[in-house]
Amino acid sequence: MGVKRGVIPGRYQPFHKGHLHLIKWALERLDEVIIVIGSAQESHTLQNPLTAGERVLSIKRALECEGIDLSKVYLIPVPDILMNRAWVSHVETYVPKFHVAISRNPLVKVLFREAGYEVLEPPAFERNSYVATNIRALIAKGDKRWKELVPKCVAEVLEEINLEERMRELLRRD
Repeated sequence: MGVKRGVIPGRYQPFHKGHLHLIKWALERLDEVIIVIGSAQESHTLQNPLTAGERVLSIKRALECEGIDLSKVYLIPVPDILMNRAWVSHVETYVPKFHVAISRNPLVKVLFREAGYEVLEPPAFERNSYVATNIRALIAKGDKRWKELVPKCVAEVLEEINLEERMRELLRRD
């Protein structure tokens, strides 16, 4: 088969320590991973505050800081389509050939299995602590505890782009 490559879809809004554990787990089992940065067209909303480019930068920095060999990782933004049945084919047009999908999301697992892919389900990696919705809420409130939930290098990127201020502005009503 040659290189065994897996795809790991997610929005990474933001990339947190649970995601980092997931990438390390996947690289213990595969030669290469494709991190699909989903909803690539979305940004500047409370649910999707980061641009695709900001997510690429923060993930790349986190992996570099952890000493992960970036030659084994692809970071590929993929915009949404509004047809679940066609979604896997859509992803395939953006990424290199892959053999397995890695996810805990029930819909994602069903879609990849129905498309003929093996699906690996990783452990939950402290799922109660690492919830992006909660991390975004902490950031929006200016509660610095969010920095404990993301890799240090991700926190630095989010501070560089002043994400706290962006999210406070998004919360304001006119």
